[in-house]
Amino acid sequence: MKLHEHQAKEILKKYNLPVPEGKVAFSLQEAKQVAEELGEFPLVVKAQVHCGGRGKAGGVKLVKSMEELEAAVKGMLGKVLKTFQCPDGKPVNRVWIEKATPIEKEYYLSITLDRSVSKPVLMASAEGGMEIEEVAKEKLEAIHMLHIDPDLGLMPSQARNLAFKLGLPVNDFVKITLGLYRAYEELDASLVEINPLVLTKDGKLVLLDAKVEIDDNALFRHKDLEEMEDLTQLDPLEVEAKTYSLNYIKLDGNIGCMVNGAGLAMTTMDIIKLAGGEPANFLDVGGGANVEQIANAFRILMADKNVKAVFINIFGGILRCDRLANGLIEAAKMVEIKVPVVVRMEGTNVEEGKRILSESGLNFITAEDMWDGAKKAVELAK
Repeated sequence: MKLHEHQAKEILKKYNLPVPEGKVAFSLQEAKQVAEELGEFPLVVKAQVHCGGRGKAGGVKLVKSMEELEAAVKGMLGKVLKTFQCPDGKPVNRVWIEKATPIEKEYYLSITLDRSVSKPVLMASAEGGMEIEEVAKEKLEAIHMLHIDPDLGLMPSQARNLAFKLGLPVNDFVKITLGLYRAYEELDASLVEINPLVLTKDGKLVLLDAKVEIDDNALFRHKDLEEMEDLTQLDPLEVEAKTYSLNYIKLDGNIGCMVNGAGLAMTTMDIIKLAGGEPANFLDVGGGANVEQIANAFRILMADKNVKAVFINIFGGILRCDRLANGLIEAAKMVEIKVPVVVRMEGTNVEEGKRILSESGLNFITAEDMWDGAKKAVELAK
């Protein structure tokens, strides 16, 4: 789950981390009140969206008067902000207004999980303010990576060594990195990213931007954070899938996928691409899906206007093949099937599942195996 910048900063401030003084506003009137409370210009107005590249898209404005602030807020609130990371755009329903920071130099700092070694990794670079992916492509040596032993945590000596490499004020940098790691652990975060971390003209370090993502699987421990989720930043189909406990992520392709198990879902997307197609989504109905969940999952798939064919790839274990077949028949009663549907089933009660589908009178296309199913789906989508 992603937090907005203002939410992340408000949380990190509780860890005694240096963030610019600011406040969120949901209307022009609130924005003017915030400006009056902050007391002086210049101020920075930032659109609050779950998208990178806001600055280049006009989502970050330096304002030097109330008139400029009003113009900036009117240009953001209620609008859809399109960035290179989000070409379809995200709605702006709030802005963060903060005091301007006199910047000397920008740095990058983040903590996330390196799954290849099963350890948190702290990444830092003197090439801050730009996308870290671009730095990695063009100047990989500029990124310092520090793996953290989860039993010991981040050690002050490790942070000090990194501060020396970056040429930053040692004591301040140690305090910031230790605080960020504490937040990363206590929040069950999957990412804490500061880009940029800035060195001000008077030699102080400030968290100028903040991105925090929480592990969805840990939200039961953080009900206060769960309530912060802004559903307007999610695709409507993803929001609907959440209500049925379905793991659904919309993608840019045209082949809808319905699979049980995250590993099989990833494999299914890979094999669709290998067959020359593009998956339209990640959809894991889970091992214990019931008929209602399967029916709603299929209905959500069909609601995506980009879907030209559907590939259902199920390995029957806990989710028996006959239960899947009954779920698909129920789904056919709920929504008109306008695109070809390829079904590959294997596992528990597979023959019974195939019999149910064949006697249903519905025009499902069966596949012998995964590769056969992927090829048929790709061809039919064309």
